[in-house]
Amino acid sequence: MKFFKYLLLSLFTVFLCVLGSVFANDHISLTTAFAKSKIISDTVLATKPVVNQAQIFSLVQQSQALYGGGQFVEAVQLLKKAVDEFKATNDVLNEVIALTNLSLAYQQLGRWVEANEAIAQSIKLLQTFKLSDSSQEQSQVFAQALDVRGGLELAQGQTESALSTWQEAAKIYQNLDDISALARNRINQAQAMQALGNYLQADKTLTSVRENLQKQPDSPVKATGLYSLGNVLRSLGYLNDSHKTLEESYSVAKRAGDVLAQSNALLSLGNTARAQIYAQLSLGDSSSAKAYAKTAIQYYQQAVQIVSATPTVRLQSQLNLLRLLIEQQEVSTAKALLPSIQSGIDNLPPSRTAVNYRINFAQSLSKMTQSSVEPKNVAKMLAQAVQVAKSLKDQRTESYALGTLGELYEQTGQLADARGLTQQALVEAESIDAQDIAYQWHWQMGRILQKQSDIPAATDAYSRAYNALKSLRNDLVAINPDVQFSFRESIEPVYRQYVDLLLQLPENTVQKPDNLVQARQVIESLQLAELDNFFRSPCLLPRVDLDKLVEKEKSTAVIYPIILDNRLEIITRLPGQDTISRQTAKVPKGVLEKTVEQLQKDLPVASREPDVKQRSQQLYDWLIRPIESDLANKGITSLVFVLDGSLRNIPMAILYDQQQQKYLIEKYAISLMPGLQLLAPKPLQNVRLNVLIAGVEQERVIEGKSFPELLNVTQELKQVQSEVKSSKQLLNQQFTKANLQKQIQSTPFSVVHLATHGQFSSDIEQTYILTWDSLLKVRELDSLLRARGESRPETIELLVLSACKTATGDKRAALGLAGVAVRAGARSTLATLWTIDDESTTDFMSELYRQLDARLLTLAIFR
Repeated sequence: MKFFKYLLLSLFTVFLCVLGSVFANDHISLTTAFAKSKIISDTVLATKPVVNQAQIFSLVQQSQALYGGGQFVEAVQLLKKAVDEFKATNDVLNEVIALTNLSLAYQQLGRWVEANEAIAQSIKLLQTFKLSDSSQEQSQVFAQALDVRGGLELAQGQTESALSTWQEAAKIYQNLDDISALARNRINQAQAMQALGNYLQADKTLTSVRENLQKQPDSPVKATGLYSLGNVLRSLGYLNDSHKTLEESYSVAKRAGDVLAQSNALLSLGNTARAQIYAQLSLGDSSSAKAYAKTAIQYYQQAVQIVSATPTVRLQSQLNLLRLLIEQQEVSTAKALLPSIQSGIDNLPPSRTAVNYRINFAQSLSKMTQSSVEPKNVAKMLAQAVQVAKSLKDQRTESYALGTLGELYEQTGQLADARGLTQQALVEAESIDAQDIAYQWHWQMGRILQKQSDIPAATDAYSRAYNALKSLRNDLVAINPDVQFSFRESIEPVYRQYVDLLLQLPENTVQKPDNLVQARQVIESLQLAELDNFFRSPCLLPRVDLDKLVEKEKSTAVIYPIILDNRLEIITRLPGQDTISRQTAKVPKGVLEKTVEQLQKDLPVASREPDVKQRSQQLYDWLIRPIESDLANKGITSLVFVLDGSLRNIPMAILYDQQQQKYLIEKYAISLMPGLQLLAPKPLQNVRLNVLIAGVEQERVIEGKSFPELLNVTQELKQVQSEVKSSKQLLNQQFTKANLQKQIQSTPFSVVHLATHGQFSSDIEQTYILTWDSLLKVRELDSLLRARGESRPETIELLVLSACKTATGDKRAALGLAGVAVRAGARSTLATLWTIDDESTTDFMSELYRQLDARLLTLAIFR
């Protein structure tokens, strides 16, 4: 189970300094940076008694050390005393600083009410008591308080408020000419913009930050700024940019002689390379994944070898290295690290960091239990972590330690103990409303109960895990940016295993009539979560009642194939009251996926038509044959598929009925949807076809990628123009991102037709459309079309991408197509899934528009 670390102010948790104190070596961890604030003049307390000043100074120093060491409960107690002391001496400015730091400490403990109260009181004091009209210190403290409030708002899912708060703080930093603080602030803004789906704005902001940092002379501040930017770029999915920025941070730190910054940069470079491993594996590129693994190992080893690095940075590097070596099955090398890691952990003072490292170490050791690592030793380490967390009164960390110990007992088959520990972990998590960890323990409880054959209770536990994930939809990536790289291990199984339980009719003695409805709802929620994860932000709000749709369209059926480990489930919604049914094909997931993968390879090759028919017939027998009679009895003429997994990579039209010797498209009108929770259907009617047609015909080399000539693009565009009454053309040099944006925003086109190379991938950075001068990434396409929505409310009825393909070897590549379809804002999207004959495409498109304009082709158009 992946250990989540809590995120505040993205990578910046600013512990404000009081009375001119600042620590020489602020610790920078993977997720949190303690950035130096401007020093507040000692003259603020010049008129106060010296002894009182010294006492308060000691309180602040102690609280700062406790906070930096992860002892947040103790830090809260001292900060509350400091607030009272400053209030008693009428020292408003330092009272504000103490309150702001108190809010930070409360946030680390997940005590949101107290955190909100502290920061609200801090800002109210600043607004009420102005020390002087031109006080730079006051302005600085006010901006920092706003930064902290913005982080709190983001952590609670109030993204728009967070962005607004950070923008207010940025104005103050600009007036103060505080370059480093402004850089931190803008990086935080970019994360909020990303979460809101404003990708171009976020990209411009990050680019601006990088350019401004590059203009600065080499210094530790510049190295730290680039380091933080590189970490945020990784969390947003820009892995190549993250690598470049972190390399630059390391180089600057080396020239500036900042050893701590060097070790931090190397650690983060390893983390980015490790993220690349997962990205390449999802694309089916195991050789590149191995290369990135080797690179990540080298970075971690370099970080460990820096003698002057802080113990925490060295330990984190060793722990990450250990986890990676185990994943790469380099067990002997991993074993050699164990004594050093154990010694380093034993020497840490009690703190949240120490507990986290123990848990991390134990999780790695639990994967080595077949390699002479005794489970009882792992359990002992986790029990120690529980005791340290209890002594710290840190409920969040205690919950993690208890839950991880419960997971270990689950693995060793000690289910009664596992259940008890998991329940304790749940109590701690729910007492602080930490749903981001509670869902893990509900899921774990469900697995344990299922192993104990208590299916009703297991189903209930999975329901709680599912509901917790739904409640976290807007916040999960913000809380844990690494979840994007572990989605298939830490999120997706919750949905699939819950559906599996819901559909286990023989075992589930409390099977309810609405279990099929709930299973359908869960699988749609999974598709929504996949798109959220793809874009690193919530995609769209659910907005359609499926049952009303089917009842309105009497000849339409909606089909949900659900791929489970040992079978294929088909849920069908037909017209008629409560007409939802379920059929099962007993085909294992591996067999199904192999059939789909081979069919995908055969489809582009004309000589393999017999193989295509054979495999598409098998899929027809699995998917359609079990529901054929139901479709016939209801007079169904249109099928809407909400596809799952690898089935999204092939066209349903190709399914072949051997008995009637017809393809599915010859029997039914067919539509695909990413999920009916996402998109509300609307028919194409009374729409005048006004088409923007654009394409790249000539050979291009962009960003190191070579794109061959498309000989028939000019002919395709001409034929489309001949079939419609109104159109605008952008060909070759005219088809730039700027020209496309200008045309879309200035004219109410009902159709946008792009005849150019493109690729769909499960990696958002590898999903793009070729323009003359650039690769138009899906995030940019989203922002471009969203800007049209602001200036022109007319909807694009149809988006056509006529020369695209899915990434080779990527089983989830069609997720990129779904992402384009959803983010484009068009009611319907038509695209090729593989490279097809240029001349055939031209003929097909000509016929498509001829029938569209004549209204002879009935399309199910979805928004």
